[in-house]
Amino acid sequence: MGLSSFLIPILSILLLTHYQLVFTESTQPPYSCDSSNPTTRSYPFCNPKLPIAQRAKDLVSRLTLDEKLSQLVNTAPSIPRLGIPSYQWWSEALHGVANAGPGIRFNGTIKSATSFPQVILTAASFDPNLWYQISKAIGTEARGVYNAGQAEGMTFWAPNINIFRDPRWGRGQETPGEDPLVTAKYAVAYVRGLQGDSLQGGRLGERLQASACCKHFTAYDLDHWKGLDRFVFNARVTLQDLADTYQPPFQSCILQGRASGIMCAYNRVNGVPNCADFNLLTGTARNKWNFHGYITSDCGAVSIIHEEQGYAKTAEDAIADVLKAGMDVECGDYITKHGKSAVSQKKVPIYQIDRALQNLFSIRIRLGLFDGNPSKLLFGMIGASQVCSKQHLQLALDAARNGIVLLKNNKALLPLPKTNPSISLAVIGPNANASSLAVLGNYFGSPCKLVTLLQGFQHYAKNTIYHRGCDDGTQCASAQINQAVEVAKKVDYVVLVMGLDQSQERESNDRDQLDLPGKQQELINSIAEASKRPVILVLLSGGPVDITFAKFDNKIGGILWAGYPGELGGLALAQIIFGDHNPGGRLPITWYPKDFIRVPMTDMRMRADPSSGYPGRTYRFYTGPKVYEFGYGLSYSKYSYEFVSVAKNNIHLNQSSTHLMVENSETIRYKLVSDLSEETCQSMSVSITLGVTNHGSMMGKHPVLLFMRQAKQRNGNPVKQLVGFQSVKLDAGEKSQVGFEISPCEHLSTANEAGLKVVEEGSYILIAGEEEYPLNIIT
Repeated sequence: MGLSSFLIPILSILLLTHYQLVFTESTQPPYSCDSSNPTTRSYPFCNPKLPIAQRAKDLVSRLTLDEKLSQLVNTAPSIPRLGIPSYQWWSEALHGVANAGPGIRFNGTIKSATSFPQVILTAASFDPNLWYQISKAIGTEARGVYNAGQAEGMTFWAPNINIFRDPRWGRGQETPGEDPLVTAKYAVAYVRGLQGDSLQGGRLGERLQASACCKHFTAYDLDHWKGLDRFVFNARVTLQDLADTYQPPFQSCILQGRASGIMCAYNRVNGVPNCADFNLLTGTARNKWNFHGYITSDCGAVSIIHEEQGYAKTAEDAIADVLKAGMDVECGDYITKHGKSAVSQKKVPIYQIDRALQNLFSIRIRLGLFDGNPSKLLFGMIGASQVCSKQHLQLALDAARNGIVLLKNNKALLPLPKTNPSISLAVIGPNANASSLAVLGNYFGSPCKLVTLLQGFQHYAKNTIYHRGCDDGTQCASAQINQAVEVAKKVDYVVLVMGLDQSQERESNDRDQLDLPGKQQELINSIAEASKRPVILVLLSGGPVDITFAKFDNKIGGILWAGYPGELGGLALAQIIFGDHNPGGRLPITWYPKDFIRVPMTDMRMRADPSSGYPGRTYRFYTGPKVYEFGYGLSYSKYSYEFVSVAKNNIHLNQSSTHLMVENSETIRYKLVSDLSEETCQSMSVSITLGVTNHGSMMGKHPVLLFMRQAKQRNGNPVKQLVGFQSVKLDAGEKSQVGFEISPCEHLSTANEAGLKVVEEGSYILIAGEEEYPLNIIT
């Protein structure tokens, strides 16, 4: 079922109004190098036939020192004498084009843009093609907003590809979760879609539809916890954890995604501020990973290097540190205030300023902003009609439906009967009729047509009663428990919509607890006890919640996690609960028990330390109890797997020198990945064909997750590791096959304590559901 019949008339009116506005209020977007202007026409930087680097160098050579310094901040002013308009580097598009930054305005012909589910829910689909289609739609809408004259820039500061390391992190909702492989593949899909590349990559030339910026580089995952904030936090990270957890998403973002932007994070890593780390920005990103793009600071990150971290003795030193490290543009005004004195004090050489400016203007040229009238260029035909289009709204609906995770379905309580017109339904809870803060998450724009969860249920059950349950939203310090219980007693079915919102988890606010806030649990238990049938619990949240009480309560028959499901999340959830869509989402994060809060959020170690009782983090290393595992998710169908074929059981590594290490009196042979050529790694790849069968009576879209573990667990190595995933659509009773290509260098390697990737000799086990298959590596 697609966009429901009740939504079509609303969309028709919306789109008709949209088209009429476009026709009557068209506005010209800002651009340089007007062909009708004889003054600028002769400049080499306006000649599209010249190489971009040459054009950027010519432009920078024409600027005065004051003009140069003025362009090193996110709000770059115009340069009238050269015909260059102002430019805003800061725009947001985390899960839809948003006016959360100053670069986008919804005050003209375009009043809104498609608001897709928050990233953590979209990630639960484990579907890179869906991720790509979403980012492609966002890139199209971004160009449409620009072409309508409502954008001062086309550089969008997304995606957020930090690892969701700690369940309390307020910004974990913005990320694809805790797994480096998932996060890396999300980064690549998002960047390719937004910038105008193909799904498989390779189509993108020099021209950009829009510019993506992977953030926050690096090891940033604490905002404000117990009085310690991100501005002064010094993340102590081992080389081992950097190599196999924190850095891989950024490496993929640059190497495979070809991102045109990076944002350096506020925090320090091992004492050095990220934005002042030459080894990170230049040594790693530019030299090792061959990054060609611009690097921005997070907002205010330059000033805090001096004023809060005390790393730089003066403001001028802070500016010198970041420019020397390789940063190109500051979000803020510290360079505006102190840049000239930094130059006069000879702390900042002009060549570093010129390098930064050449990187910045190269991006603006790649965006087509120096090629004359953009309406006549590559992306000039993208109009307002492609913003909030029916196709994009359908995509938002699909994303929510395919991400929502069914956590419990006792005695097949779900789906509810939709054929009985007299069914009565109570929808109770602080998130049941909430609007943007509960449904959209953070960094959202103005949605095209928001459908609340209550509206979605009302479409299916005409006899729907709503009660908010809590007096003060999700805080739930005060609850109308007796009134809610009376409502629940009168109806056939009860859906409780509980969880979190942005008052609980957000930027600058990490959680202190992992259980439900206030009196939510008491409200749930009271209603479940009084209801005629087992109740259905729906949780909205970005981070995990300890609902162990509900997991084992037979009076709570169904549990669904809906993340922050976007503007059509209300429709998506109702379609799942009433059986018009078969749920298939799987958790992209581990759900920890509430006593995990005893682990300091500041401890960046991924690996468990049994000697101190430290349990480790994420499914790869965590050794403690779990409420729900990473990758957990039920369906209305039962699926089974079968290893149909594996190209080879034994993998021989003979092409390089073998190293030895001793652990517990056992000698372990291993190879350094850096010693193996790319050709050697490719030749050792193993092709795997996995059979998947849908044993249910409904068609379903099912994520297939392939894990690996070592037959003999060794210290510091993952408990298990995701090595591949695909989403497959299967009709009722259908069997299909999916293929995986496993490279020992990439998928079976681990990082040693020196941060070097190694492949160890020994037995490995491939895992798909309950099926296992052995592989042996022989050196």
